[in-house]
Amino acid sequence: MAANRREFIKQSSAILLTSQLNSTNFYKNTKMTENTNFDVIIVGGSYSGLQAAMSLGRALRKVLVIDSGKPCNIQTPYSHNFITQDGKPPKEIVSVAKAQLEKYKTVEFCNDLAIRGIKTENGFEIETELGKKVTSKKLIFATGVKDIMPTVGGFAECWGISVIHCPYCHGYEYSHDKTGILANGDTAFEMGKLINNWTKDLTIFTNGASTLTADQTQQLEKHSIKIAENEIESFDHKAGQIEQIVFKNGSKASLKALYARPAFEQHCPIPSELGCELTELNHLKVDMFQKTKIAGLYACGDNTTMMRAVANAVAQGAMAGAVCNRELIEEEF
Repeated sequence: MAANRREFIKQSSAILLTSQLNSTNFYKNTKMTENTNFDVIIVGGSYSGLQAAMSLGRALRKVLVIDSGKPCNIQTPYSHNFITQDGKPPKEIVSVAKAQLEKYKTVEFCNDLAIRGIKTENGFEIETELGKKVTSKKLIFATGVKDIMPTVGGFAECWGISVIHCPYCHGYEYSHDKTGILANGDTAFEMGKLINNWTKDLTIFTNGASTLTADQTQQLEKHSIKIAENEIESFDHKAGQIEQIVFKNGSKASLKALYARPAFEQHCPIPSELGCELTELNHLKVDMFQKTKIAGLYACGDNTTMMRAVANAVAQGAMAGAVCNRELIEEEF
């Protein structure tokens, strides 16, 4: 187990560098004809969008996937908790998925950024940053979310590598290690209960005075979960691997991993501009079939749920694609 973790740390910086160098070529060599009218346009070409495209491609639908090649996990070295792909680099999973989609002749790709969308009499029109206008009967947004990095030095560089958000995605690799949680109040308490399953060497960093209740504090202390209230100055790290937290009072705390849930915003504003509703947590509101309140407009993946996991994104993409096709069948039959 220790050897596995050392290998994980050793390879992380190399994977990160490769991801950063290739980020602008995330979808190079994609096919794109002069077609401008499609059955379905999918905005967002990561896990959820590609799965929706496969479901629709296998249903013989004419599909366009528009993607700018900037997924929120572009800095993450490895993806976990997705059977058949456990431990694979995120970019590799997407590359394989895209290669498999190449055989579906009705599925096309556009390496571009969707910047504007309008509802038309027959469906939708999308305009891209490069000036292309395309139309479709149905529209699927698999655009994910954009994490808002705190101004604390080193946080952004460690995000997705050793500053992590999900124990099911990354907890095993840091199990039993010295681990922190950057949170306060109810969030800190609930995360403390959760992460305690993976490690007993756990500290909650409230980054200022604790807002935990007396009862919550007592329960955490009962499980030997420490609470540190010092304000954070920065994170010392090497190639994204956190080594210690530096506090404003000059003290330090060594760590192997830190869980955090930074604020986020929708990566794409178009759904809201078209009239889609947001939940209280700032996700696009969809029903169990991935439908928004706008007829013919679907959303799937991280932009709709707090369950940010590859397997969940794929499942939602499959549902969106199948239901979208069913809706087209009903209209055409």
